[in-house]
Amino acid sequence: MKTGTLYISTNLEMWKLLVIVMNYQALVDALSMFAFLAVELTLLFLLISYGVGVLQTYLPPQKIQAVLSSKNGKGYVVAALLGAITPFCSCSTIPFLKGLLRARAGFGTMMVFLFASPLLNPIIIGLFAVTFGIKVTAFYFVIAMGVSLIAGVVLEKLGFERYVKADAYSEPKPKSCCGATNKAVAEESKWRKIWRATWQDFVKVTPYLFGGIAIGALIYGFMPTELITHYASEDNPFAVVVAAVIGIPLYIRAEAVIPLSAALAAKGMSLGAVMALIIGSAGASLTEVILLKSIFKTPMIYAFVGVIVTMAISAGYLYGWLF
Repeated sequence: MKTGTLYISTNLEMWKLLVIVMNYQALVDALSMFAFLAVELTLLFLLISYGVGVLQTYLPPQKIQAVLSSKNGKGYVVAALLGAITPFCSCSTIPFLKGLLRARAGFGTMMVFLFASPLLNPIIIGLFAVTFGIKVTAFYFVIAMGVSLIAGVVLEKLGFERYVKADAYSEPKPKSCCGATNKAVAEESKWRKIWRATWQDFVKVTPYLFGGIAIGALIYGFMPTELITHYASEDNPFAVVVAAVIGIPLYIRAEAVIPLSAALAAKGMSLGAVMALIIGSAGASLTEVILLKSIFKTPMIYAFVGVIVTMAISAGYLYGWLF
Protein backbone atom coordinates (compact mmCIF):
# COMPACT_ATOMS: atom_id res chain seq x y z
CA MET A 1 0.00 0.00 0.00
CA LYS A 2 2.82 2.32 0.94
CA THR A 3 4.65 1.41 -2.25
CA GLY A 4 1.59 2.31 -4.35
CA THR A 5 1.14 5.58 -2.50
CA LEU A 6 4.83 6.37 -2.96
CA TYR A 7 4.53 5.58 -6.71
CA ILE A 8 1.52 7.90 -7.10
CA SER A 9 3.23 10.62 -5.08
CA THR A 10 6.39 10.32 -7.19
CA ASN A 11 4.36 10.56 -10.40
CA LEU A 12 2.54 13.63 -9.12
CA GLU A 13 5.84 15.29 -8.27
CA MET A 14 7.15 14.48 -11.77
CA TRP A 15 4.03 15.97 -13.37
CA LYS A 16 4.34 19.08 -11.23
CA LEU A 17 7.98 19.42 -12.23
CA LEU A 18 7.05 18.94 -15.91
CA VAL A 19 4.33 21.60 -15.68
CA ILE A 20 6.77 24.00 -14.02
CA VAL A 21 9.38 23.39 -16.73
CA MET A 22 6.80 23.85 -19.50
CA ASN A 23 5.47 27.06 -17.95
CA TYR A 24 9.02 28.32 -17.49
CA GLN A 25 9.78 27.64 -21.16
CA ALA A 26 6.54 29.34 -22.22
CA LEU A 27 7.46 32.37 -20.10
CA VAL A 28 10.94 32.46 -21.64
CA ASP A 29 9.39 32.26 -25.14
CA ALA A 30 6.94 35.06 -24.30
CA LEU A 31 9.65 37.32 -22.87
CA SER A 32 11.93 36.63 -25.84
CA MET A 33 9.14 37.47 -28.27
CA PHE A 34 8.31 40.65 -26.34
CA ALA A 35 11.93 41.80 -26.42
CA PHE A 36 12.30 40.97 -30.12
CA LEU A 37 9.05 42.68 -31.15
CA ALA A 38 9.66 45.70 -28.91
CA VAL A 39 13.06 46.37 -30.51
CA GLU A 40 11.96 45.51 -34.05
CA LEU A 41 8.71 47.52 -34.03
CA THR A 42 10.32 50.49 -32.29
CA LEU A 43 13.04 50.66 -34.95
CA LEU A 44 10.53 50.09 -37.75
CA PHE A 45 8.18 52.77 -36.44
CA LEU A 46 10.94 55.35 -36.03
CA LEU A 47 12.60 54.58 -39.39
CA ILE A 48 9.35 54.57 -41.35
CA SER A 49 8.00 57.69 -39.60
CA TYR A 50 11.23 59.53 -40.31
CA GLY A 51 11.26 58.27 -43.90
CA VAL A 52 7.70 59.49 -44.43
CA GLY A 53 8.69 62.87 -42.97
CA VAL A 54 11.62 63.13 -45.37
CA LEU A 55 9.39 62.07 -48.27
CA GLN A 56 6.89 64.79 -47.39
CA THR A 57 9.61 67.44 -47.68
CA TYR A 58 10.12 66.45 -51.33
CA LEU A 59 6.58 65.37 -52.15
CA PRO A 60 4.12 68.12 -51.20
CA PRO A 61 0.62 67.24 -49.96
CA GLN A 62 -0.91 68.52 -53.19
CA LYS A 63 1.04 65.92 -55.17
CA ILE A 64 -0.03 63.08 -52.89
CA GLN A 65 -3.62 64.27 -53.07
CA ALA A 66 -3.45 64.25 -56.88
CA VAL A 67 -1.95 60.74 -57.03
CA LEU A 68 -4.22 59.18 -54.41
CA SER A 69 -7.34 61.18 -55.12
CA SER A 70 -10.39 59.14 -54.23
CA LYS A 71 -12.30 60.95 -56.97
CA ASN A 72 -10.32 59.08 -59.57
CA GLY A 73 -10.63 55.30 -59.81
CA LYS A 74 -6.92 55.05 -60.60
CA GLY A 75 -6.18 56.31 -57.10
CA TYR A 76 -7.47 53.08 -55.57
CA VAL A 77 -5.33 50.93 -57.85
CA VAL A 78 -2.25 53.09 -57.20
CA ALA A 79 -2.85 52.74 -53.43
CA ALA A 80 -3.15 48.96 -53.73
CA LEU A 81 0.03 48.73 -55.82
CA LEU A 82 1.82 51.04 -53.39
CA GLY A 83 0.81 48.65 -50.62
CA ALA A 84 1.97 45.67 -52.66
CA ILE A 85 5.49 47.02 -53.23
CA THR A 86 6.10 48.20 -49.66
CA PRO A 87 7.56 45.50 -47.38
CA PHE A 88 5.51 46.54 -44.34
CA CYS A 89 3.98 44.37 -41.65
CA SER A 90 0.58 45.26 -40.21
CA CYS A 91 2.08 47.52 -37.51
CA SER A 92 4.70 49.34 -39.58
CA THR A 93 1.94 50.43 -41.97
CA ILE A 94 0.64 52.85 -39.31
CA PRO A 95 3.36 55.56 -39.63
CA PHE A 96 2.87 55.62 -43.40
CA LEU A 97 -0.89 55.90 -42.90
CA LYS A 98 -0.32 58.87 -40.58
CA GLY A 99 1.69 60.55 -43.33
CA LEU A 100 -1.10 59.99 -45.85
CA LEU A 101 -3.66 61.43 -43.43
CA ARG A 102 -1.57 64.57 -42.93
CA ALA A 103 -1.18 64.90 -46.68
CA ARG A 104 -5.00 64.78 -46.94
CA ALA A 105 -4.96 61.87 -49.37
CA GLY A 106 -8.34 60.36 -50.26
CA PHE A 107 -9.88 58.35 -47.41
CA GLY A 108 -10.86 55.41 -49.62
CA THR A 109 -7.39 55.10 -51.12
CA MET A 110 -5.81 55.26 -47.66
CA MET A 111 -8.02 52.36 -46.57
CA VAL A 112 -6.99 50.36 -49.63
CA PHE A 113 -3.35 50.92 -48.69
CA LEU A 114 -4.04 49.98 -45.05
CA PHE A 115 -5.59 46.64 -46.06
CA ALA A 116 -3.24 45.79 -48.93
CA SER A 117 0.16 46.75 -47.49
CA PRO A 118 0.66 43.93 -44.94
CA LEU A 119 -1.08 41.30 -47.09
CA LEU A 120 0.60 41.90 -50.43
CA ASN A 121 4.14 42.90 -49.51
CA PRO A 122 6.95 41.27 -51.56
CA ILE A 123 8.18 39.16 -48.63
CA ILE A 124 4.89 37.37 -48.01
CA ILE A 125 4.17 36.90 -51.73
CA GLY A 126 7.64 35.44 -52.34
CA LEU A 127 7.37 33.03 -49.40
CA PHE A 128 3.86 32.10 -50.49
CA ALA A 129 5.06 31.17 -53.97
CA VAL A 130 7.99 29.11 -52.67
CA THR A 131 5.92 27.28 -50.04
CA PHE A 132 2.52 26.75 -51.69
CA GLY A 133 3.14 27.25 -55.40
CA ILE A 134 2.15 29.79 -58.03
CA LYS A 135 -1.53 28.79 -58.29
CA VAL A 136 -2.22 29.24 -54.58
CA THR A 137 -0.21 32.47 -54.55
CA ALA A 138 -2.20 33.88 -57.47
CA PHE A 139 -5.47 33.01 -55.68
CA TYR A 140 -4.26 34.72 -52.51
CA PHE A 141 -3.12 37.83 -54.42
CA VAL A 142 -6.43 38.22 -56.27
CA ILE A 143 -8.49 37.82 -53.09
CA ALA A 144 -6.36 40.21 -51.02
CA MET A 145 -6.18 42.82 -53.79
CA GLY A 146 -9.88 42.55 -54.69
CA VAL A 147 -11.24 42.76 -51.16
CA SER A 148 -8.89 45.63 -50.29
CA LEU A 149 -10.16 47.64 -53.27
CA ILE A 150 -13.83 46.88 -52.56
CA ALA A 151 -13.47 47.64 -48.84
CA GLY A 152 -11.80 51.00 -49.54
CA VAL A 153 -14.57 52.06 -51.92
CA VAL A 154 -17.40 50.86 -49.66
CA LEU A 155 -16.04 52.45 -46.49
CA GLU A 156 -15.65 55.77 -48.26
CA LYS A 157 -19.14 55.62 -49.74
CA LEU A 158 -20.57 54.84 -46.29
CA GLY A 159 -18.90 57.94 -44.85
CA PHE A 160 -16.49 56.23 -42.46
CA GLU A 161 -14.09 59.15 -42.84
CA ARG A 162 -16.01 60.80 -40.00
CA TYR A 163 -14.49 58.22 -37.64
CA VAL A 164 -10.94 59.52 -38.14
CA LYS A 165 -9.80 61.42 -35.03
CA ALA A 166 -9.26 65.12 -35.67
CA ASP A 167 -5.71 65.20 -34.27
CA ALA A 168 -4.64 62.45 -36.70
CA TYR A 169 -4.55 65.10 -39.45
CA SER A 170 -2.30 67.54 -37.59
CA GLU A 171 1.49 67.62 -37.46
CA PRO A 172 3.05 67.35 -33.98
CA LYS A 173 4.05 70.81 -32.78
CA PRO A 174 7.77 71.30 -32.11
CA LYS A 175 8.60 71.54 -28.40
CA SER A 176 11.52 73.27 -26.81
CA CYS A 177 14.12 70.91 -25.36
CA CYS A 178 16.86 71.37 -22.76
CA GLY A 179 16.05 75.07 -22.43
CA ALA A 180 16.07 75.73 -26.16
CA THR A 181 14.07 78.79 -27.19
CA ASN A 182 11.30 78.74 -29.78
CA LYS A 183 13.57 80.73 -32.08
CA ALA A 184 16.30 78.12 -31.79
CA VAL A 185 13.78 75.38 -32.57
CA ALA A 186 12.54 77.33 -35.59
CA GLU A 187 16.07 77.79 -36.92
CA GLU A 188 17.15 74.16 -36.52
CA SER A 189 17.67 72.03 -39.61
CA LYS A 190 14.74 70.42 -41.36
CA TRP A 191 16.19 66.97 -40.58
CA ARG A 192 16.09 67.68 -36.86
CA LYS A 193 12.54 68.99 -37.15
CA ILE A 194 11.51 65.76 -38.86
CA TRP A 195 13.15 63.77 -36.06
CA ARG A 196 11.32 65.83 -33.40
CA ALA A 197 7.96 65.13 -35.08
CA THR A 198 8.87 61.44 -35.46
CA TRP A 199 9.80 61.11 -31.78
CA GLN A 200 6.63 62.90 -30.63
CA ASP A 201 4.56 60.52 -32.76
CA PHE A 202 6.37 57.56 -31.21
CA VAL A 203 5.87 58.80 -27.65
CA LYS A 204 2.17 59.24 -28.37
CA VAL A 205 1.66 55.65 -29.56
CA THR A 206 4.11 53.98 -27.14
CA PRO A 207 1.42 52.81 -24.64
CA TYR A 208 -0.61 51.31 -27.49
CA LEU A 209 2.46 49.73 -29.09
CA PHE A 210 3.95 48.08 -26.01
CA GLY A 211 0.56 47.07 -24.62
CA GLY A 212 -0.26 45.22 -27.82
CA ILE A 213 3.19 43.64 -27.98
CA ALA A 214 2.85 42.36 -24.40
CA ILE A 215 -0.51 40.71 -25.07
CA GLY A 216 0.68 39.24 -28.37
CA ALA A 217 3.84 37.86 -26.72
CA LEU A 218 1.79 36.15 -24.00
CA ILE A 219 -0.42 34.53 -26.64
CA TYR A 220 2.68 33.46 -28.57
CA GLY A 221 4.29 31.92 -25.51
CA PHE A 222 1.32 30.20 -23.89
CA MET A 223 -0.96 29.16 -26.79
CA PRO A 224 0.09 25.65 -27.92
CA THR A 225 0.19 24.83 -31.61
CA GLU A 226 -1.79 21.65 -30.91
CA LEU A 227 -4.75 23.77 -29.82
CA ILE A 228 -4.92 25.41 -33.24
CA THR A 229 -4.69 22.16 -35.18
CA HIS A 230 -7.30 20.49 -32.93
CA TYR A 231 -9.95 23.10 -33.64
CA ALA A 232 -8.97 23.79 -37.25
CA SER A 233 -8.59 20.30 -38.70
CA GLU A 234 -10.12 19.21 -42.00
CA ASP A 235 -12.92 17.38 -40.12
CA ASN A 236 -14.21 20.57 -38.56
CA PRO A 237 -16.62 22.44 -40.89
CA PHE A 238 -15.96 25.61 -38.90
CA ALA A 239 -12.18 25.28 -39.16
CA VAL A 240 -11.92 28.29 -41.46
CA VAL A 241 -13.85 30.53 -39.06
CA VAL A 242 -11.81 29.32 -36.08
CA ALA A 243 -8.52 29.90 -37.94
CA ALA A 244 -9.55 33.40 -39.02
CA VAL A 245 -10.58 34.39 -35.49
CA ILE A 246 -7.45 32.86 -33.94
CA GLY A 247 -5.24 34.71 -36.45
CA ILE A 248 -6.39 38.22 -35.45
CA PRO A 249 -4.89 38.40 -31.92
CA LEU A 250 -1.66 36.70 -33.00
CA TYR A 251 1.19 38.96 -34.09
CA ILE A 252 3.03 36.92 -36.71
CA ARG A 253 5.60 38.51 -39.00
CA ALA A 254 5.47 37.75 -42.72
CA GLU A 255 8.72 35.83 -42.39
CA ALA A 256 7.12 33.51 -39.81
CA VAL A 257 3.49 33.20 -40.91
CA ILE A 258 4.19 31.15 -44.04
CA PRO A 259 6.54 28.56 -42.45
CA LEU A 260 4.15 28.27 -39.49
CA SER A 261 1.22 27.74 -41.82
CA ALA A 262 3.11 25.06 -43.76
CA ALA A 263 3.83 23.25 -40.47
CA LEU A 264 0.18 23.46 -39.43
CA ALA A 265 -0.93 22.12 -42.81
CA ALA A 266 1.47 19.20 -42.37
CA LYS A 267 -0.16 18.47 -38.99
CA GLY A 268 -3.58 18.18 -40.57
CA MET A 269 -4.91 21.71 -40.74
CA SER A 270 -7.08 22.22 -43.83
CA LEU A 271 -5.58 24.44 -46.53
CA GLY A 272 -8.67 26.66 -46.44
CA ALA A 273 -8.08 27.19 -42.72
CA VAL A 274 -4.39 27.84 -43.41
CA MET A 275 -5.40 30.54 -45.90
CA ALA A 276 -7.73 32.10 -43.32
CA LEU A 277 -5.03 32.01 -40.64
CA ILE A 278 -2.49 33.71 -42.92
CA ILE A 279 -4.88 36.52 -43.86
CA GLY A 280 -6.12 36.96 -40.30
CA SER A 281 -2.66 37.08 -38.73
CA ALA A 282 -0.88 39.05 -41.47
CA GLY A 283 -3.79 41.41 -42.22
CA ALA A 284 -4.48 42.50 -38.66
CA SER A 285 -2.83 41.89 -35.32
CA LEU A 286 -3.87 42.91 -31.84
CA THR A 287 -0.90 45.28 -31.78
CA GLU A 288 -2.05 46.99 -34.97
CA VAL A 289 -5.65 47.28 -33.75
CA ILE A 290 -4.43 48.94 -30.54
CA LEU A 291 -2.22 51.30 -32.56
CA LEU A 292 -5.14 52.21 -34.83
CA LYS A 293 -7.02 53.41 -31.73
CA SER A 294 -4.68 56.42 -31.76
CA ILE A 295 -6.00 57.32 -35.24
CA PHE A 296 -9.54 55.99 -35.56
CA LYS A 297 -12.68 56.03 -33.45
CA THR A 298 -14.22 52.74 -32.32
CA PRO A 299 -16.68 52.21 -35.24
CA MET A 300 -13.78 52.40 -37.72
CA ILE A 301 -11.82 49.86 -35.65
CA TYR A 302 -14.78 47.46 -35.81
CA ALA A 303 -15.05 48.02 -39.56
CA PHE A 304 -11.33 47.34 -40.06
CA VAL A 305 -11.40 44.07 -38.10
CA GLY A 306 -14.65 43.09 -39.83
CA VAL A 307 -13.09 43.51 -43.27
CA ILE A 308 -10.06 41.38 -42.37
CA VAL A 309 -12.17 38.62 -40.78
CA THR A 310 -14.57 38.62 -43.74
CA MET A 311 -11.66 38.47 -46.18
CA ALA A 312 -10.04 35.60 -44.25
CA ILE A 313 -13.24 33.54 -43.98
CA SER A 314 -14.28 34.15 -47.60
CA ALA A 315 -10.83 33.23 -48.91
CA GLY A 316 -10.73 30.08 -46.77
CA TYR A 317 -14.09 28.71 -47.89
CA LEU A 318 -13.62 29.82 -51.49
CA TYR A 319 -10.22 28.11 -51.63
CA GLY A 320 -11.71 24.89 -50.25
CA TRP A 321 -14.51 25.05 -52.83
CA LEU A 322 -12.26 25.80 -55.83
CA PHE A 323 -9.33 23.53 -55.03
